[in-house]
Amino acid sequence: MDAVMTDPCDQQRCRVLGVGVDACRDVMASAIGLHARGGGQIVTLNAEMTMSALADASLGEAIAAAELVIPDGAGVVWALSRQGVRVRRSPGIELAHGLLRYAEGHGWKVALIGAAPEVMERLQQRLAMEMPGLRLVFSAHGYQAPEAWPALEATLKAEAPDLVLLALGVPRQETWALRVRQGQPGLWMGVGGSFDVWAGVKQRAPQWMSRFQVEWLYRLVQEPSRWRRMLSLPAFAWAVLRRG
Repeated sequence: MDAVMTDPCDQQRCRVLGVGVDACRDVMASAIGLHARGGGQIVTLNAEMTMSALADASLGEAIAAAELVIPDGAGVVWALSRQGVRVRRSPGIELAHGLLRYAEGHGWKVALIGAAPEVMERLQQRLAMEMPGLRLVFSAHGYQAPEAWPALEATLKAEAPDLVLLALGVPRQETWALRVRQGQPGLWMGVGGSFDVWAGVKQRAPQWMSRFQVEWLYRLVQEPSRWRRMLSLPAFAWAVLRRG
């Protein structure tokens, strides 16, 4: 595809190891445009999720069904560049925060679901201070009892929010959104650990680590238990190189 696109909402579905990802000029414009067209699901794709999608059919289905898949990880951007597709890395945490700001300014109804109970409590307090005009119509932590979820889902649907952010972890947040959002308006987006960062429980990697594309190392230091998951990164690189 051309390196320069003429429409800010342009997006073209490309593939990395067979998993769909969109090249677009401006992910924020694409997300807002998606909302204007009735809504849909946004997925933030990185190398780890790509490898998971190859092994987990339900996650692969959710990504394939998503209306907007943004290149969240440096590995995905690198893989696209090998196909001649030049895109910028678009961190999902930044897009989600930008959508919250947009929601505050345009009267969107917002729902937040996921993370631990104490994280959700702190997140609500911080958002109330940082975005006093935000219309938060629904919130629920992610550690609900199994029998509580049907009523939670019914209440969420009745609110018909414009923006639903889910911090339930991969693949649950993607597969849950695919199932619950059917027939619903608004944007549905998995945000991983973003609630923890916004609540002040965890910190994002320093900017210099982002520039050198080693944020994964910062996350590993914060959460050493992630080391097994990190093995997917060299596996991803090798798979991309083998495909040429």
